[in-house]
Amino acid sequence: QVQLVESGGGLVQTGGSLRLSCAASGRTFSSGAMGWFRQAPGKEREFVATITWSSSSTSYTRSVVGRFTISRDNAKNTVYLQMNKLKPEDTAVYYCNVASATKNDYWGQGTQVTVSS
Repeated sequence: QVQLVESGGGLVQTGGSLRLSCAASGRTFSSGAMGWFRQAPGKEREFVATITWSSSSTSYTRSVVGRFTISRDNAKNTVYLQMNKLKPEDTAVYYCNVASATKNDYWGQGTQVTVSS
């Protein structure tokens, strides 16, 4: 059974940091590349970052380059997103999933990140 549990969100001031975690079920995690996505109020869910199975390659949406870092621990079936220098426009619900996930796939509940100005 697919399971994705995101955690680590919260309320932080502009310039602050948060570290998100995502515990994924074995079948989901072993599928390969994983990603973080986010959905701001009134907007579509968007890609934030992806990482390959071996962690040899990562990619980021332009707005978070230099501020966010994605990583994974395959032994723990966990994906992380270190977010530094947070901005109010980073406020959203953050989700993890396989990198190729679409809106029709299973999604976890996400974790809320709120950045105050």
